[in-house]
Formats: sequence, structure tokens, C-alpha cells
Amino acid sequence: MALPVEEWRLCAARRWAALEPALRERLAAASLHDTLRLGCGLLRPEAEAAALRRLCRRARAGKEPAAARFYREEGNRLFGRRHYGAAARLYSQAASHELPGSPEVSVCFANRSAALFHLGRFEVCLEDIARAESHGYPDRLLPKVLLRKAECLLCLGRLQDAADALSVVENKIAMDGIMTSPTHQALLKKLSQLKIKIHEKESWPEPAREACADIQRKSEIWEENDSISGASSSLSLNFDIERGRHLVASQDILPGQSLLKEEAFVSVLCPGESFLPQDSSETAWDTRVTNADLYCHRCLRQLLASVPCRGCSYAKYCSQNCADVAWEQYHRTECSLGALLLTLGVFCHVALRTVLLAGFAEVSRLVEWSHGGDKDLHNPEARCKHLSEAPDTRAGTRGIPGCNDSGQYQSSYQAVFNLLPHAEKHSPEHKFLCTLSVVAICKQLQEAGLEAAVLNQESSEKWSRPKICEKTSDELSPELKIMAEAMLRHVLQLQCNAQAITVMQESGSRDGAVINKKPVRLATAFFPVLSLLNHSCCPNISVSFSGTAATVRASQPIPSGQEIFHCYGPHRCRMRVAERQQLLSQYFFECRCQACLDEVESDVKSVVSVRNSFCCPSCQAPIQVGEDMLCCSNEACAISVSRESLSHRLRDLQRQIKKALELLRDRKADQAIKMLLKCRMDAGNFLSPEHLLMGEMEDHLAQVYATLGKWQEAARHLERSIEIVEMHHGPSSVEIGHELFKLAQILFNGFAVSEALSTIQRAEEILSVHCGPQSTQIQELQEMKTCLLELPRSVLQRT
Repeated sequence: MALPVEEWRLCAARRWAALEPALRERLAAASLHDTLRLGCGLLRPEAEAAALRRLCRRARAGKEPAAARFYREEGNRLFGRRHYGAAARLYSQAASHELPGSPEVSVCFANRSAALFHLGRFEVCLEDIARAESHGYPDRLLPKVLLRKAECLLCLGRLQDAADALSVVENKIAMDGIMTSPTHQALLKKLSQLKIKIHEKESWPEPAREACADIQRKSEIWEENDSISGASSSLSLNFDIERGRHLVASQDILPGQSLLKEEAFVSVLCPGESFLPQDSSETAWDTRVTNADLYCHRCLRQLLASVPCRGCSYAKYCSQNCADVAWEQYHRTECSLGALLLTLGVFCHVALRTVLLAGFAEVSRLVEWSHGGDKDLHNPEARCKHLSEAPDTRAGTRGIPGCNDSGQYQSSYQAVFNLLPHAEKHSPEHKFLCTLSVVAICKQLQEAGLEAAVLNQESSEKWSRPKICEKTSDELSPELKIMAEAMLRHVLQLQCNAQAITVMQESGSRDGAVINKKPVRLATAFFPVLSLLNHSCCPNISVSFSGTAATVRASQPIPSGQEIFHCYGPHRCRMRVAERQQLLSQYFFECRCQACLDEVESDVKSVVSVRNSFCCPSCQAPIQVGEDMLCCSNEACAISVSRESLSHRLRDLQRQIKKALELLRDRKADQAIKMLLKCRMDAGNFLSPEHLLMGEMEDHLAQVYATLGKWQEAARHLERSIEIVEMHHGPSSVEIGHELFKLAQILFNGFAVSEALSTIQRAEEILSVHCGPQSTQIQELQEMKTCLLELPRSVLQRT
């Protein structure tokens, strides 16, 4: 959720409507500095501030013992049913609600270690055992956990460490004195069994495995750009009034060539639905898993055993190091504001974290610089206009906004600050909402006694708990006004410059051996260099992410002198031109890319219009496009049908497909197949054969047959799906790459060796261009290929 919750948006709208017309006019025309100055007094404590506090009470971000008990008990229940992955996640939720250092949190870590042991994650299990011990795990329960530690070490082949751990357990049991209870007898039996296993392994060491040939990773040719941080030397930074700042190829570029590697200046994980304010304070604890449970809130690595924040239940990390760095850099300030930030949305959260990472000194320098005497000099839009009118633009990049005095464009706060906020193009109502939200955050910081932390004036040790000021003021301090002005600027910038960090995430049923993945928005970030790329509905690059780092690669040959184009979302293969232009209006420009010009000026039908069309319900011939009534193109038929009736059939078909997928999730595969086959038959009576929904149904059928281990049928349906996807997206698109990856898995599992090897090769060629040779999918494809090539010759000959 990028923007604040709806109730706060409505509250701000009512406040705006109640303002005097003259004040509204002043706010509409004001600079960011004057907008913030006027807005500071418009957040009334008894009205808007009180409403915001009520909304924040619905967002659960604090530590609550009742929640910890609930999640721990749910974890125990699922552990008893051998759902170890789900149990581990629930123990993580329980740990996030317990107070640090308490015996209860140590029990959460110990329980989670048991789940991790059953999942075969021995290294992580050992880390959790260490956490349980350091948090004061009850002495009477320690022998059982130490035995688990010894067994982990044994499984990892660390025999001496395992023997040492067993000695500790033996001494511990002997010190307890009572050796006749069933619990002690069970411990002694386990101890004896592990001793025997260690002795066996020492006596009969496993034969050394042949070193598997390391999968050859193609080294990418890379030469750093002298002027643009993280960019290849094959790019140059240019400027003109029509396109603004943009990147251009300074030499011929090949498909798959890396053009940019940039670490996000700031990123904020997008919360899941369970963290958003609920309609009732009596809502039951939510056991749904969201991205906030699955990924580290700092580095975005996938979580298996999270380290909870010491102060809130929301933030979770992959390691204690990540937790400590986040606390030092920004979370010591954000921690007590968790509910407020969840209520006000991700854009406000990104804006706050941006100024915290930049530091008050740098923020203050740039804000004061923007107030300089020559307004045009300090306004990015105006500076860009002056640059285009300058008689000599060959002096390099020094005058381009965001570049330093040496003409270098770095991934720095200065570059972030100089991204265009388009303040004059946002609606006055939206600017007012953003102003009230930013003022609310800064007033909360001031009231919580966190101002000194925001201004980097005290060390982190003094901020383990927020202080309450003895005296609060409705007026923000001058320093906080500077931070608030910068935050307002960043919230407005994000509408045009926010970059979604995406990840390929498993979707649908996890049955079977085929992993179905789709891209999911994981976080929102500022990438100053990536933001230089202009939009095209037919881009010439692909962007992939690893944690908080973005890599841009050429998706097609780019000749020297051609601009580098990114797709902001609306793509020619997914939307008609009218839909694309409507979505792109948020960026305050009208797209004039070649795809849009072809459709608008040349009256060329879009790919989507041609292929996602209806056919005649009577003879299945193509339907001629009309407004309300559609006519069959077959003169011998000449049937007319209303657009509304066909749209109704399409909606009904989509509902039936959804029901079929629910049957699959409920492990009713045979019923799901029957329903999907019926849907396909019905769809053939009114949808064109290349309609994308026809491909989706084939994909779903492949998924169901794969769960049943019917690999030939699965491959047949997926090949039909791939034909349709290729019609829509092209033979070398990333979409085809993902579909071929799935087909490779199906053919691999079905021992169709030659077909699998050829599919793997094609998938590798496509995905290495879009995702790079070191991506997870490429590695999995190479592992499959290695495994197939190592099969006995007799098997290879049979296939």
C-alpha cells in the first residue's frame, strides 16, 4: 500500500474542503517550503491527529504476550501434524511478540530449532539453539535441546563437536541426579544411540564424494563508467528538453550485456495484508504468511529463522548483524512509529527512511541550497530548461541536476534529492494529504522524544527505548521542519520515481515436482541511476533484482546512439494503448514511444486487441470489432452478438477457472481436471484460439497433471500454453523463458531426456539474457542438465 489508508485520505479530504478558499489557493500555488510552513498548523490535535491515533490502534506493531501465546500454540499444533515449515513460521511470529531476553522467547527459538531440524536445515537449527541458550532457556529442558545440537553436528559431519556436545549433555543429566523418570530414560536412550552413531561414523568414514564439477559461470564483461556510478562504460548521460536526463548507448550493445548494477539508496519492504489496519480491534490473530514474514526487512534476503526487533513485533531480520545495522541506521527512530507508518503507507515510510539514511547535515545542506536566491538555479525543472537553451551543451554533465561538481552522477542522496518531484503537477488535494502525513510523522517524533536521534545528535545506546518529552509543542522545531520539507519532496518524487523491487515467488499448489513462480512486488525503493531511464511500452532492457540490488541488462541489440528504455509497467503486450496512456498519466507525460505511435497514428491494432479477441459463438470465425454489437466476419454466418453478453460469458468463465484452482488447492485434482477441460471447451466457443486465457487454462491443466505425476500430459498442455505466450510476448521474451523453465522441470521429471536437454538449452539462452547467468533459475537448469547427462547410457538410449 503506497498511499495512506482510505480513512486517513478521507479525513484529509474533509480538512481540505473545510479550508478557506484563499488558503487553498495559497497552498495550491506554494513552493514545497511554503506548503510545509503553512501545513504545520493545519493538523489539529483534537481532530485529524486524534483520528490518526484511532487508526493507528488498529495496526498491530507492538509486542503483545497474548499474541505470542497464540502463535506458539498454533505452532505446536502444526508441529504435531508434521507441518514443520508452517510451524517454524508461527514460532517466528511468537518470538517477534515476546520481550527480548525473556524465558518465553528462548522457548520460541528452541521450538523453532526442532522444526528446522526436521526440515533438514541443520546450520540454521544450530543458530536457533544458540539463541535459545543465550536468552536463558530453562535449565530443566536444556538436555533435550543439547541432544538436538549433537545430532545436528553429527548430520553435518562434525564428529568431534558432536562428541563434545554429548559429553555436556551426559554431565548435565548426571548432575540432575534423578535417573529413573521416563523423561531421563528417554534422554539416556537417545544419548546412547547418538554415541553409537558417532562411533560408527568414526570407524567407517563415508567415502569421499567425487567433487562435482563446478557449474561454469560465465564471467560478465564489465567496465565501470567514469561519470555514472554503477553503469557500464557503454552508456552516456545525456539531456534535452523533451526527454530530460536520459541514458544513451555510446557503443553497440549485445543482448544480455549488463548495463547497470545499482544498490538501492533506500528500500522499504511492502507490508502484507495482515499488517494493514483492520476494521475491528477484536480481529483474531492472523496466521496468513506475508512478505513481512518471509523476507529480511533490511537486506530483503529470504527468511527461514528470523531475528525479531527488540522493540516491535513488525520488523524481522535474517541475522543479528542485519538487525543491529538497521537499528543503528534508522530503526531506532522508526521502531515506536510502526503503527503510524503502516497507516500512512509505504511512500511515507520510504521518505522518512531516506532522510534518516542521508543524515541531518546532508538533508539540511540540500534543503537550504534549494532555498537559494536564484530560484531557477535550484529548481530541477527550471535548470533542465536552461540547459536545453544553453548555446553549448557539449561541456559534459556538470550542469545536469544530480551531478556533483566533477560532473559525476552518483547513487547518492544528492541524486535522490534532485529527482523531479513535479510539485506543480500534483493535485492540490494530494499535496495536502502528503503534507498532513509528513507533519504527523514529525510531530510524533517530537512528542516521543526522538528528535535528537533523527538529527544524529546522540548515540544509539541512548535510544533503546523512546523517551517522552516533559513538554510538547504544536509547533515543529526548525530542524524537524527541514526534515519534514525533505520528506514531503520525497513523497511527491515517489509517484514518478519509486521502483518496485520484485521477486519470483512460488504460486498456487506446491504439490508435485514442478515449481510455478510469478513476479511479486517485494519492496519500494529509490534507485537514483535507474531513475534516469525513460519509459517505453516496448523497452530494450530487462531489470532483475537480488536483495536490494538491481541489475539492468540489454534484452535486444542496442545500436550506438539509441536511448536505453525501461518499461514503467504498461507494456504493449499486456495492455491496449488507451489503457497504457491512462496508467502512465501518473508520471505526468504522454507516451510517444514507437508502439504507441504505431497504434494511435497508424491505426495499427495492438497485439492485445488482435489476440485477446472474441470469436463467433456459432462458427468460431473472428468477430469484427464494434461498439455495442459485434458481427461475425464470415459473410455466410453474419451473426451479431452484444459485447455485454460476451463479456458476461468471459467473467463467468474466469469464475469457473478460479473454482477449479480452489479444487486443486484442496487436493481434488481429478475434479479440477474435469472443470478445466469443460472451461476450455466453453472458451473455444467464443474466445479466439490465441486468447491469453486459453493459454492460462492449458498452463493450469499442465500444473494439475504434474501434481498427479502424469508428465506426458502435463508437457502436452504446457507446450500449447507456450505457443500462445510466444504469440503475445515473442520468442525471446522473459515470459517465454519462465514457461520453458516449467516445461524443463516437467520433461526432467518424466525422463524425457532429449526433449528436456533441448528445452533447458533454450530456456538458458533466454533467461541468461534477462536475468543473468548467475540467476537462481539458470543454476537450477544447469543442475538438471548435469543430472541428465550423468544418467546411465542405457537410460539415455531408451529416451
